[in-house]
Amino acid sequence: MSVANLLKLNVNEHTEKKGNLTYLSWAWAWAEALKADPEVVYDVAVFDGKPYMDVNGTAMVFVSVKMFNITRTCQLPVMDFRNKAIPKPDAFAVNTAIMRCMTKCLSLFGLGLYIYSGEDLPEDAPKTISATKGAFVDDKQVSQMHDVADAINEHFSRDDIIGAYEEAIQVTDSEEKTYLWSLLDSKVRSALKKHGESIKGN
Repeated sequence: MSVANLLKLNVNEHTEKKGNLTYLSWAWAWAEALKADPEVVYDVAVFDGKPYMDVNGTAMVFVSVKMFNITRTCQLPVMDFRNKAIPKPDAFAVNTAIMRCMTKCLSLFGLGLYIYSGEDLPEDAPKTISATKGAFVDDKQVSQMHDVADAINEHFSRDDIIGAYEEAIQVTDSEEKTYLWSLLDSKVRSALKKHGESIKGN
């Protein structure tokens, strides 16, 4: 199985809503990852002996997944049921965040990606984003856009909107730009759009 195949999987029956977010069952997601690549592994980053980074009294977990001989990393705050960062989180909350982060990282390989881009169905279903449907003929282009998205998110996490914007504008192909846009969180998209408009206004 490839990234292209994972993008087509309908995961709706394995999700649950909490607040305004949709979560995919980590156990089901991992089972699908093993089917796609039996050698898949994930790793949790450790900071000063703890599986999370302290961020002003709250916590951020980082999980890397190696799949198809490619390693991608995701980060996720340790949040409560209102999706707000938890001050001094306990072990249960940290563990929950780690498994959710691992599942989110799998989306960078295509599994359930449409959930994070705000879609109801995967790209080969009737309600998919038509601009991305059939846009890619091989996994290389998909992988490249994921790399760009990772770079944009890294800049954004450091409040470097200029760097994030410069990464985004390197993608000039219309179909690739549409696909890249679908990989980014709504907050990131909004910030990039706002920055672009501010540049044009000067």
